[in-house]
Amino acid sequence: MRAEHEWDWTPGEKPVANLSQWQTQFDYLEEPRFSPDGERIAAVAMNEDAEFTVLDNGVPWEGRWDKVWSLQFGPDGRLSGLVSETAEWTVAVDGQPWETTGEFLWNLQFSPDGSRIMVAVQKGLRYYLMINDVPWENNFNYLTNSILSPDGARSAAVVQTIPISEGDIFEFQKGAYTVAVDGEPWDRHFLNGWEAAFSADGKHVAAEVRTTLYDYTIAVDGNLWGESFATVWRPRFHPEKNSVTAPVRTGAVWTLAQDGQVIWDRRFVQLWHHVYAPDGSKIAAIVAPAFGRWTVAVDGVPWNRTFGDYVADVIFSPDGARIACIGVDKGKATVMVDGEPWAVSFERVWPPVFSPDGQHVAVKTESAGKYHLHVDGCRHAQTYLDMTQPVFSPGGDKVLVRAVKKDAAGDRVGVRAVVNVKDMV
Repeated sequence: MRAEHEWDWTPGEKPVANLSQWQTQFDYLEEPRFSPDGERIAAVAMNEDAEFTVLDNGVPWEGRWDKVWSLQFGPDGRLSGLVSETAEWTVAVDGQPWETTGEFLWNLQFSPDGSRIMVAVQKGLRYYLMINDVPWENNFNYLTNSILSPDGARSAAVVQTIPISEGDIFEFQKGAYTVAVDGEPWDRHFLNGWEAAFSADGKHVAAEVRTTLYDYTIAVDGNLWGESFATVWRPRFHPEKNSVTAPVRTGAVWTLAQDGQVIWDRRFVQLWHHVYAPDGSKIAAIVAPAFGRWTVAVDGVPWNRTFGDYVADVIFSPDGARIACIGVDKGKATVMVDGEPWAVSFERVWPPVFSPDGQHVAVKTESAGKYHLHVDGCRHAQTYLDMTQPVFSPGGDKVLVRAVKKDAAGDRVGVRAVVNVKDMV
């Protein structure tokens, strides 16, 4: 697929597919999926013989299967989905199924450039990862929390390497879980393992682990931090260093630790989902300064504005100068940027998107069952039946909207619209 600067950024709207016509041809049609550039729309469909296929801009794949699910466009524009034939699952890419099959597949993931596609596989009560139709050489009793490295070259997951009989609490306490990287397990075992993370260069892996019934810490390449905590959350590597940070609970409060040592002076009722600025100069995290009140803390200093329901989807601008998140209070959702909430609220808000220059924030919103584009708190006039995440142009002066609306004839059509930011804000 063409790079973003080569996409059609001419302002205006054009139809891509008539979804109502698709519905007349098939007994069952799932919600559409849009390609990154908005030029293609795809959907899972089932015919009168209960055979599943995929429509790509109205053209069905040649294959017919018992089931198709997890249909997704990758970053490179290729369309992938999990397909089943006679209880054997595999991945189909642009209609072409892989040769390797499993009894169950899940967690389809893509490398940033889309060249590598990973999926978790269960076959014969054994578990492993498969990348581009090539399975790991080793398989395991159990597998979860699979991840790709930032460049997509490596893969990892939490695995169980020692079988345990149900109810055998003594063997469980000896440790049966570890992390496998490219199919090779660490030497050290733990009672449990959860979310893991790769370093920016893909050479190191950190994971949250449980070492005893009461002790939790972070393991980096199989080596434990020197300190244990009452609980830990997902670790993250510094973008430019191999140091690792993670939210940790000490006593009844939470803070942030780096390489096993607490680095934030402030303590919180809760702290999680921490993220780095692109250059690693700042860390933001979702925190609860008081019970039942949520906000964002930057380098340990919380914003003044709090929300009673929750805060989610914290993101830095590309230059690291600004931060945005979603805040929900009494069922009303809004966007908060640099500690200041928008003046408007919605029933639902999707993760915020910064323009490349960090000057604007766009979101998909829902109110009264209708979807809209909002930029910097201002609403685009068009109402949609559904839409995907907005995409800024490389210059940040336009927004691509990929959405479903009704045309003049009352048909549901998938459209691609380019909106000038200056016309909205």
